[in-house]
Amino acid sequence: MIPALAPGRTALLLMDLQPSLLHELPEPDRLLRNAQRAQRAALAVGIREIHVRVAFTDDDHAAVPAHNKVFAPLAETGGLAAAERDNDVHPSLREGRGSADVHTVTKTRVGAFSTTSLDAFLREQGIDTLVLAGVITSGVVLSTVREAADRDYRLFVLADACDDPDPRLHRTLMESVLPTQADVLGVAAFEDAARRAATVR
Repeated sequence: MIPALAPGRTALLLMDLQPSLLHELPEPDRLLRNAQRAQRAALAVGIREIHVRVAFTDDDHAAVPAHNKVFAPLAETGGLAAAERDNDVHPSLREGRGSADVHTVTKTRVGAFSTTSLDAFLREQGIDTLVLAGVITSGVVLSTVREAADRDYRLFVLADACDDPDPRLHRTLMESVLPTQADVLGVAAFEDAARRAATVR
């Protein structure tokens, strides 16, 4: 059982769940279903929902240095262009929601805090607890846990709402690396915690 959640101080970060990246995974539909379950559980008790996506304008591409091993190849080909629909949040996570209902940040590097105003927004909202879901585990999930822990956030990672093209790497991170800085749990455990939070509000 995970410690009690305080909904007003908690945010669910749904990270890089965009069609252009999901197609790299072995079971994207299962991952999306689990992310939707987490989303519903959060919204039911007033946990803030925040989307993080990675996408580039022409100026963003031009600013990537040639020595950046991850993003220089994307910049050369114009990859992850912000104007392309496949680089937006997956539509299944937007259904029935107005754009004003959800805070979205767009990054141009790996971690959710990099190149964004996410930390300032969370501090302004009084949020000190983050529940993380998204792809890929060895990318945005790992980088965000590392930086969020250094910024003293309380962290939970939803193991079955994250995924990586390399299943063994995903398992290693969930079992041996991420638990050093975050509590790793399943979506079902998060749903239970959210229900408990609703009874004590």
